[in-house]
Amino acid sequence: MFQNQQIPSVVVAELDDALLKEAFVLDVREPDEWARGHIEGAVHIPLGDLQERVGEVPNDQKILCVCAVGGRSGMATQFLNSVGRDAINLDGGMHAWQTQGRPVAVD
Repeated sequence: MFQNQQIPSVVVAELDDALLKEAFVLDVREPDEWARGHIEGAVHIPLGDLQERVGEVPNDQKILCVCAVGGRSGMATQFLNSVGRDAINLDGGMHAWQTQGRPVAVD
């Protein structure tokens, strides 16, 4: 799809709390993955629904895209940036998030 473009990304260890506070955190995993735990305050829009639900993603805020390990959120980041959003991929996804001991919310 966008193979040659560099995907803006950040690793959990370098994720600034200020960025996390100001960012719109978008989780693009499937519903069963979301139910097992997600970043507090994240918004859940599965990758397959993102194109039709892109209107729910703000234009005026940094977007932090999250999935399990970074592949799907990388695709979401590319798509969102291609439609004028300011998106960044969480490299390593929820796997890295949990490995770093960051908090996980469960609904």
